[in-house]
Amino acid sequence: MKIIINSIKEMTVRGKGAWWQNRFHDMGARITAPREIVLDILHETDDHVSAADVYVRAHEINPSLGLTTVYRTLDMLTQMGIVQKFDFGDGKARYELVNNPGGKKHHHHLICLRCKSIIDYTEFLDDELEFINKTQTRLSKKYNFNITDHAISFYGFCDRCR
Repeated sequence: MKIIINSIKEMTVRGKGAWWQNRFHDMGARITAPREIVLDILHETDDHVSAADVYVRAHEINPSLGLTTVYRTLDMLTQMGIVQKFDFGDGKARYELVNNPGGKKHHHHLICLRCKSIIDYTEFLDDELEFINKTQTRLSKKYNFNITDHAISFYGFCDRCR
């Protein structure tokens, strides 16, 4: 337990872990070494990684970490709102951190239907932001629904595949 606490303190000092630690505390969940490894892996990548990708990296760090543990951890982190899960139509669930400090900001996805490449779209124009905000406001009122986030994906063909 001492190792985990020291590691958590180190992460807080570096600013990596502070944003998700409160979520664990609020949900009454423990921060275990395998969970911390999965979070570190997600923090260190800008890719949309599959559970298998996370497992390969986690297994290099801790060979006793199993694939089932990685799947359970990703599911738990998704339920807690720390990780977002995507289905880009390639038969694999993909994951990325929500609000990753020092990482990508809020973005949308452009997904190529042929090569399955994923482009993160972050250069929002003012009228795009206005449209999204109006849409969220209208949907929230119409369905009496408190919208806290959204994910938008556009499907088509990239330059290489057109």
